[in-house]
Amino acid sequence: MQIQQWMYTYLGVEDPVALLNTGVRIILIIIGFNLAIRFTYIVIDRTFSVAGRRLEDGGEQRRLETIQNVLKSAARYALNFLALTTLLPLLGIPIAQLIAGAGVLGLALGFGAQTLVRDIISGFFFLHENHFTVGDYVVTGNFSGIVESVGMRVTQIRDFGGQLHYLPNGTITEITNYSRGDMRALVDVDVAYEEDVDRVVDLLEQFCEVMAEEIPQVTEVPSVMGVQSFNDSSVTIRLRAVTENMQQWDVERRMRRMIKQYFEETDIEIPYPRCVVVPPSLTKMNEREEFTSYHE
Repeated sequence: MQIQQWMYTYLGVEDPVALLNTGVRIILIIIGFNLAIRFTYIVIDRTFSVAGRRLEDGGEQRRLETIQNVLKSAARYALNFLALTTLLPLLGIPIAQLIAGAGVLGLALGFGAQTLVRDIISGFFFLHENHFTVGDYVVTGNFSGIVESVGMRVTQIRDFGGQLHYLPNGTITEITNYSRGDMRALVDVDVAYEEDVDRVVDLLEQFCEVMAEEIPQVTEVPSVMGVQSFNDSSVTIRLRAVTENMQQWDVERRMRRMIKQYFEETDIEIPYPRCVVVPPSLTKMNEREEFTSYHE
């Protein structure tokens, strides 16, 4: 009786037993919905794991993984909403009045929820039209990297520096996907003006066969496209190779290393900046000789 009187005096609680029962029910509901979310995740993971083992195409597997993450996100939102509607009556908040006032509340929140609705709709179309999937290398705006997650509202992209970028789907207006089909590796090689360009091109065309054999990521024999540009002290020759997906950068680095070694073996000069310094005394002497020869 003393505890009940103290709770009524200082907390305004008339029935501590009812309060305790309500608290226990709230805790059990929270635990139950958390277990339901985990169970749903397990069911989704096992279902997609069985479906993924039947696919051999890596692109389709990544698309399944993307759909899997979206379903997890949708299930989490749905169960959290059900948990909220279950807990509100226990806290003395009538659901019926909230539903009755949903029109006014929806009108008040409609303008603020435009961004949220746009993000969800954009995420749905990204998934439906298969613009990108988990594991793709993409560039959008000022961000580039590997797609780690595609949710109903947010897409996560991790760049090569390790930073993880969270991009609302509604802000992604244009995107470039580098993970669809074979890629192109472009390598520019500079040679000195003193070199015979035709000889250099012929030697590079022969060496392309060697690079195709020693670089397994190359799917087609590299080709010499020809002279790309004229620089201050060099002539640029461009080579192109078709590579496996996401292997173009590694192929470019290996091609440059092999071409450098090949130029050393064939005595092809790779230019570098040079300058000729003429001493002032030598300049004046040359000027005197020219002046004397002119007057003679």
